[in-house]
Amino acid sequence: MNVVEVRNIKIGEGIPKICVPIVGITKEDIINEASTFHHIPVDIAEWRADWFEDGFDIQKVKDILSDLRAVLEEIPLLFTFRTSREGGEKSLETEAYAKLNIAVAASKLVDLIDVEVYTGDTIVKEIIEKAHTDGVKVVASNHDFKQTPDKDEIVKRLCKMQKLGADIPKIAVMPNSKKDILTLLEATTEMSERYANGPIVTMSMGSTGVISRLSGEIFGSALTFGAARKASAPGQIGVEDLHNALNIMHKNI
Repeated sequence: MNVVEVRNIKIGEGIPKICVPIVGITKEDIINEASTFHHIPVDIAEWRADWFEDGFDIQKVKDILSDLRAVLEEIPLLFTFRTSREGGEKSLETEAYAKLNIAVAASKLVDLIDVEVYTGDTIVKEIIEKAHTDGVKVVASNHDFKQTPDKDEIVKRLCKMQKLGADIPKIAVMPNSKKDILTLLEATTEMSERYANGPIVTMSMGSTGVISRLSGEIFGSALTFGAARKASAPGQIGVEDLHNALNIMHKNI
């Protein structure tokens, strides 16, 4: 299986990489939080631009990215504008969503962008192709906050992301029972062993699904999300605890 390399981080190799979201509302909040990242165990920083008070303004977004790039130095940066239909803070029309992501990739201030796969196949392909032209990797994502689809449906969604050209397919689902977590882990194993060309990212959200955020090295999920100051999704645990748990897992596999 291929790994995805961004700066000095190889996603899909060894211990699952830790991604920490930045969810500040003001520019000061965002930059201040990023300035702490050299003191915590983080592999990738994710800027959740939907939390930013001026997240619709492309120029202001690029200004923030310029400052983030300087503060983060060689820590890889993932840009995400999570729309309200997938659990984000703001709604954004499809055309504006595409324009924002294409502009961010073209700035070459980020290493990866997150693209919601059900934005529409044609638009998703366009965003991915243009990002790749600019040397930016793409995480294609889907978030189901109501349920956990069956195993075959989870695999189908991940395969769709891969077919559209994403470098890293990602799915997050909500468990309504303990069996739902087993469904997610079974789908992860099947996708990673049978269909994936590169790394995939899966997680079961909420407190019940925490085990899925810790066991990626066993079941085949290459990246996990941990919280620094504030979680961006239900079930994220503190980055220090996450780092320790991942290393315990690794030592005993």
